[in-house]
Formats: sequence, structure tokens, C-alpha cells
Amino acid sequence: MVKRSLQASSLGIQQAKRAFSLTGWTQENLAGEVNLKTRQPIWRFFTGQPVERQTFLSVCLILDLDWRKIADNPPAEFPELGATTETTPLNIDVLVQQVRSQHRDTIQNQCSILQLLDINRPVSIDDIYVDVNILEKIASQQQFEIVDLQNLKTAKFDRIGLGEVEQTQIPGMQAVETYSKLRVLGKPGVGKTTFLQYLAIQCNLGKFAANQVPIFILLRNFAEESRQRGEFSLFNYIEQVFLASGISNPSALETLLQAGQVLLLLDGMDELLKQDSTAVLKEIRKFSDKYHRNQFVASCRTAAHKLQLRGFTDVEIAPFTHAQITTFAQKWFMAFTKTTVQAGKNQAAQFIQKLDLPENWQFRQLVGTPLFLHIACWVFQGHEKFPTKRSEFYKQGLDLLLGKWDEARGIERDEVYRGFLLPQKLRLLSQLAAVTFEQGQYFFEQRTIEHYIGDYLRELPGASLEPEELQLESEAMLRAIEAQHGLLTERARGVFSFSYLAFQEYLTARKIVASHNLGALEQALGGLVTHITDPHWREVFLLTSAMLRSADSLVQLMKQQIDAFVAQDPYLQEFLRWGSQKSQQIPKETKVATKRAFYFALAKNPHVAADFTLACTLDQGMFLDEALENLLLECANNSQDFAHTNACSEALNNILVMVLDVGLYKSLQQSRDQLPSASQNRERLPDWWQKHYSAWIKQLRDTITNYRNINHSWQFSPDQQQVLQRYYDANQLLIDCLNSNCEVTPAIRQEIEATLLLPQRELEDREWQGD
Repeated sequence: MVKRSLQASSLGIQQAKRAFSLTGWTQENLAGEVNLKTRQPIWRFFTGQPVERQTFLSVCLILDLDWRKIADNPPAEFPELGATTETTPLNIDVLVQQVRSQHRDTIQNQCSILQLLDINRPVSIDDIYVDVNILEKIASQQQFEIVDLQNLKTAKFDRIGLGEVEQTQIPGMQAVETYSKLRVLGKPGVGKTTFLQYLAIQCNLGKFAANQVPIFILLRNFAEESRQRGEFSLFNYIEQVFLASGISNPSALETLLQAGQVLLLLDGMDELLKQDSTAVLKEIRKFSDKYHRNQFVASCRTAAHKLQLRGFTDVEIAPFTHAQITTFAQKWFMAFTKTTVQAGKNQAAQFIQKLDLPENWQFRQLVGTPLFLHIACWVFQGHEKFPTKRSEFYKQGLDLLLGKWDEARGIERDEVYRGFLLPQKLRLLSQLAAVTFEQGQYFFEQRTIEHYIGDYLRELPGASLEPEELQLESEAMLRAIEAQHGLLTERARGVFSFSYLAFQEYLTARKIVASHNLGALEQALGGLVTHITDPHWREVFLLTSAMLRSADSLVQLMKQQIDAFVAQDPYLQEFLRWGSQKSQQIPKETKVATKRAFYFALAKNPHVAADFTLACTLDQGMFLDEALENLLLECANNSQDFAHTNACSEALNNILVMVLDVGLYKSLQQSRDQLPSASQNRERLPDWWQKHYSAWIKQLRDTITNYRNINHSWQFSPDQQQVLQRYYDANQLLIDCLNSNCEVTPAIRQEIEATLLLPQRELEDREWQGD
């Protein structure tokens, strides 16, 4: 009769302890490898006490020991592992632990190290990995009306169908535990491969699916070897992997598969060449049906998910949340900062702080994808700021999606671009971006974008496609742009958009800049400036000005368009003349455009005048004017409360400190003295307000208007208010373009800055004088 328990001999204990010391584990680690809930059996093993037979055998196998040489008085009749194909539940657990032990190094070698783009050394997956979230509904399978999508705010363009709008997210590990056959979808660079590698490592460490054997397969490698051998057999391929790991038991794989003890990770369905995809998918279907008791996780780009796998549940990796972005940045800078860990933490904090600034919202569009987040961290590490020319960052991102990312990972894809090289692909995408953006189409139906692709193909030299051929090729190109590069994405069923609004804007600007001759460029710039009051075009203006070899023509056209807004309105021209006159009374140390901008803002809203971007530096006289305007607003509140009266008196005291003009000082002092004092009976205050307030506030207004030439109570109509706001915003955009590191000659820059917010008559006088 076979013993139910075994114990180690004295010599066996010594051998076991030596083997155990080489692992560097604790007894808790070894207990986890044996799938024990407590380390008590491990302690009994090393102290020579009786241990349950299965546990004894598992410990020996994991430590690579012959159990017969370790056991005290081993039973002669105990069967050898693998001696029979009839496997009992006891033996399958032992076999799992044996294979896991022998296959451990293979999995570690395949999955524990990442080679990040443009980083010259590998990094451990544990040092950089961030838990992903999963969406259980696929965006492209949802139904949305295109009209509803067009009404979305720009901040949500890149999120529609991806979690923020329609559904909640679940942790990636929870999805794997929920579905035995899972296909993980996602855009390029979203972390699909890394997620599968992480699952393999966690299984290898016994932290996930500790009773299963992890097997990680790059499907493109499987396809290539299968094509060379002339057969597509996952079973034979895995057997070769086992042999390379030193697993020589011929029945081990079949036994594990029949018992459902395998975690099979199949990475990169979208990376298969067309000639291989049918055979590979057929083999996956057959294999997963035959060995359905096992756990399967496959990865695929979202655009290629139409390659159906029966029995598999499709889910999608969600873009990073702000919390995930923060965690990734902390790990990234700690891993790659060359000084101290604390320095890495500090730089990560700076990265997040600057990323959250309003002016960097375009970067926030992209960094929800780990690939672009890595690039952003890499760029930030060198300069401790984001690039002023965002166009360079977008170009780098496009180069990645259009080939560099695949090239870096050794992936070859089918060519369906009619032999297009990178410049030709960029011209096509720029054409699609420009025509859709020009028409305000951020989302477009499939037939619409196919029509635009067809128009581009029809204009190519030597194009002679029949209408039916043109339609088929347009459809194939759309799918290639979506599946291979991820630049167009199906947001809902039959509804497409650019995967990132930033890329649509960049490519639109690129189309303008890449005009084939000077005449075409001037025409394109002329078309651009017609959108100067449309906030959706703001980023296109900034990108175009930064990308032009010389932005002189653009900024001059913008200035002409802006001045024309108010040129025909006499009342607005009078307002601008007043602003110009006021600015001339301020010392020359302050830029003249800053002075005009301040009084422009002051007349519109005294409370925020000093905060307007153009009016960023205040002269004492400008500060006094703002204080006087705010005083009138405060005192115009016809409150008979004593505290309000006292506040008006205190405000006048503070203003008197700044007044240098003797006449103004005396007049303001008189107004202050006319207010009821604190020593007076408060019961008489309402009587004072009723009898004297109207005359007092009129006298104060007249004093301020006469001495400071402000508070004219401009009466703008609603239409004029809208024109003034567009006029101001357009001037702000012009200044932002000038400050975007664009190439503008000093003379033109100086002339534009000197003539900002000038009335038409003064502009004409400067032109006539040749100034």
C-alpha cells in the first residue's frame, strides 16, 4: 500500500535546504509555488516531519530534486510521474507544478522585460506596468446618430464610445477572471501586448491562475514557422516550446490541456499577414473548441475585430484615466531618472502639474494611450516642459503610427496602399483631414470617407480605375488606415472619425503648409483666415504658423481680416479711438498694444481687466483707472447698509494714496468727506441716502470722467458686443501665433504689435506716412 505521507531524511533535508537557498525565496514564496495557503507544511518538510504526499512531491519537483533521494524510506511501489496516461487528480496537480517549474524561465524571458521606444535599455515590466481598465461594450458596435456625435464638445471627441460617455470600466484582471475565452481589443499603443505579458508573469509567480501553466505565443511567429513547416498546428508549436523549456514528458501537454490547466495567451491577431490569417484563425477556433476547458486570452487591434472567434468575448482596453496617467508617470520617471528615486518622483509631479495646465489640453488628448504617454514623458525628461511647437510632437506620433512602431517591433503588414510611401500616405491623410475639417465633420459616415478617398485616388497620375474598382479600393484603404495605423477609427457602427482630434487638426495644417507652389499657398492661407473667429480652428492656426517656413504672409492676412471686423462701424471706431487716446497718456515703458488692450478690457468688464492676457503689465495710471472703475461699480450698489457706506469710504481712502493730480485729489477727497461718518447716528443713514445719494454718485462719475477720461458708459448693442468679443479673441489668437515660435521677420512682428487695436483712421495714417 502506498504511503499517504512522506518525510525527509536527515541527508535529504540538507540537500533540500541547499536547493532552497539557491532560489532566494522565503518559505511563504515556496508555499505559494506549491499552491498552499500556509507555510506550515513547508516548515514540516524542512524539519523532517511527515508531510502530505502530494505536497512532498510538489516541493521536490519545484526545487528540482529527486523525491526518492530526499524521502526517508521511500516506498518502492510509488508510481513514476508520466508512467501512465491515466492521470488522477492528485497527479495532475503535481504535473502542473512540474511543468510550471520547468517553463518558468521561458515565460520570464518572453514577458518580464519591455523594450520601450527610443530607450536604449530594457525595463522590467514590474517597474512600468499600470493596471488597465476594460470596456465590455465595443465602441464600433454601438449605435449612435451622427448628429448627436457632431454636437459633442471637443473635450469628449476622443472619448465617445470609449467609456466616458456610455459605460463604466472594470479592471482588466476582473475581465480575465470573468470570461474563459477573452479577446482584448484596443487602438495601437494602448497596451494590449503588455497586458498579456503581465498576465503571463502574474501566472508564473502564482499570483494569478496558480493552478494553470502560462503559455505566451506571438501569433506572427507562429504563422511564420507554420508556413515554413507547411502545417498550422498550435499543439505541435506548443510541444516545441515545451521541449525548448526542457519538458520532455511526451504526454504532458495533452494531459494538461485535457484537464483544463493551461492559460493560453495569443498576442497580435491583427499582425497576421492576409495569407496566414485564415489558416491561423481556423486553427485557433479548432484548438479552442477541442480544449475548451482551458483559459484563452487573445489580443487584437479594435479595427481588426471583425475576424470572428466563436465562443470568445470581445472587450476593449479603455484609455488611461487621470489616476492611471499619474501612476504611469511616477513609475516612468522613477525607472529612467538617472539620479535618485526622489528626483524621479519630483519630476513626475512636475510632469503631471504641467500636463494639467489649460494650454496643454491637446497633449492630454493623446496621453491616455500608453505609447504617447511614454513619448510625452521622454520629451519632458529632456526639457522639463512640453514642446512649444506641438507640431513636432504630432509628427513624431504620426511617424509611429504610420510605420515606425511596427518597424521597431519587427512587424510586417500587408500592403494595400498601392505602393504608397510615407510622404504619399501623409498626403492622402492630409487631404482627408482638410476636407472633413473644412466642412466641420469631426464624425463622418463610412460612405462619405470612402468617397473622399476615391476622389483622391481618381486624381493620382495614371489613375484609370473603373467606378466599381475605385469603390473597392477606397473601402480597402479605409480599413487599412483603420487597422494598420489606427488613424481613423469606427466610433459607432458605420461612423468614423480621426482617432485623435489633434491629428485631424495637425494634418489639416499640414495640407495648408504643403501647398505645392506660392500661389497655392497664398490661396490656402486666404482660406484659413476666413475661419479666424471660429474657435474650432484655433489649433489649426497655431500649428500652421509654427510649421510655415515663413509666417509673414499668414500673420499679415490675419491682421487685415481682424481690422476689417470693426472698420465699418463708426461707434466701434470711436471706442477704439478713445482707447488709443488713453494709451497715449501712459508712459512709454509700457507697450502701446498692452495699454490699448487694458482699456479695451476695462470698458467691457472692469473686474477682469487686469487679468486679460494682452493687458499683462499695468502702469500706475492704468492701475488707478481700474481702481476707479471698480469704485464706481461698488458705490453704484444703492445699498443703505452702513457697512457698504464704510466700504465706499475705505475704497476712496485707498485710491487717494495713488492720486498725483491735485484737482482730482481734492474732488475725490470731497466726495469721501460727504459720505456719512461712523460717528453719526446710524438711524440717519437711510435719510442721507434718500436725499443725497443720487447727486453724490453723479458728482463722483463726473469727476472720474473729467479727470481720467474713463467711465463713458459705452452703450453697445448685442451685435456690437459680439463683434467686439470676436475682434478681441481674434487679436488674442494673432498674439498667440506670434508667440508660438513661428518664423516672422522682426519688422513685420514690430508693425503688427504696434498697430493692434488701432482705429481705422490711425491705421491709414500710419500707412500714408510709411511708418
